[in-house]
Amino acid sequence: MAEVPYFIDHEAAQRIAAASPILLATEQVELDAAHGRVLSHDLASKVDDPPFDNSAMDGFAFIHNDSLEPPATLTIIQTIQAGDANPAQNLSSGQATRIMTGAPMPLGATSILPIERCEVNDDGTEVTLLEQGRPHFIRKRGENLRQGETNLTQGTTLTPAKVGLCATMGWPTVPVYKKARVAIISTGDELKFPGEPLEAHQIYESNSFGLASLVQWMGHEAVRYQAVADSMDSLRQALNTATEECDLVLTSGGVSMGDWDYVRKIMEEEGDVHYWRVKIRPGSPPLFGLWNGTPLFGLPGNPASSHVVFRVLVAPYLRACTAGGGPKEHRLRVQLADRLKGDDTCLSLRRIRIDTTGDHPVAYSTGPQGSGNLNSVAQADGLTLLSPGQASNKGDWCDAILL
Repeated sequence: MAEVPYFIDHEAAQRIAAASPILLATEQVELDAAHGRVLSHDLASKVDDPPFDNSAMDGFAFIHNDSLEPPATLTIIQTIQAGDANPAQNLSSGQATRIMTGAPMPLGATSILPIERCEVNDDGTEVTLLEQGRPHFIRKRGENLRQGETNLTQGTTLTPAKVGLCATMGWPTVPVYKKARVAIISTGDELKFPGEPLEAHQIYESNSFGLASLVQWMGHEAVRYQAVADSMDSLRQALNTATEECDLVLTSGGVSMGDWDYVRKIMEEEGDVHYWRVKIRPGSPPLFGLWNGTPLFGLPGNPASSHVVFRVLVAPYLRACTAGGGPKEHRLRVQLADRLKGDDTCLSLRRIRIDTTGDHPVAYSTGPQGSGNLNSVAQADGLTLLSPGQASNKGDWCDAILL
């Protein structure tokens, strides 16, 4: 049996996990349901956009040379509206067409002047151009999209503008990756469902709810299972059920080095561990492997750690399974307004509040940074990316990600 990579950096952990992706099928969805989904194939436009030369203004169309010495008076020969199915007359010198925004240009016209820069005589037969015409007020056929050209590629997350672009290109439905079903299992004898009476040794289980929300944020389907007691038999049964029903398993707790860390033990004895422990703070104990051939992330049980590890390890994995699609955290440089604790060995992901109202982004600590302090995550809108050994005093600069 090959030696399991141990205490590796987060980039190596990402590469190892990405080598065992979820193979998601493709489905067609209507545009009304496409927002937030990820394209599984490239999309090429079915049409030119615009499909014909058209006016960008309400005004008059004419031959540009007729406007070189304003004021110039021209004969109005027709009116063209957007969607007008009647063929337009060709323009000759000395003539003008009243035209609406989006209406096709009549043959021969080379310029537009907006209505507010024109004067029409009382009987509506002539127009006086008060300025030279504007050729750039004509939108040329295909200047936005060319038929057959790819404009949205595999892995694109469909934002509102991109959904609109799909419609512009002529697609009533689009091919997207199916949502992964992600099982979430918390472990521990001390866990109780929120709202139930607590005994002195018990706490409310929160990790599965936070992780389910993160899965949904990534655009997938979260399946929460009941918390599992600390026993190999209970855990084995829960993992078997989850891998029969889901594409990916996230466990919470039981991955460290204690006698009751059964997720690590069962994966070592009966599963297939691909790595264990990662050089990040908080959250160094995670593991990744396969159970019954299904990918499994073993996340720490401390709430802040589980959230941070999801951001650093699980979210990149899910993106890799959809050709890079899904929501992403934006990176920026921040100046520290408080001293934060770094680490000589690990990437330090401290929870911060980022103020962008000044000349540059400034990062403030969200308070005590213990791995069990979920409030520090709830109050944060960013995480530091403090490299091992990097200075992290007040006034120092570092990279960060926006949550």
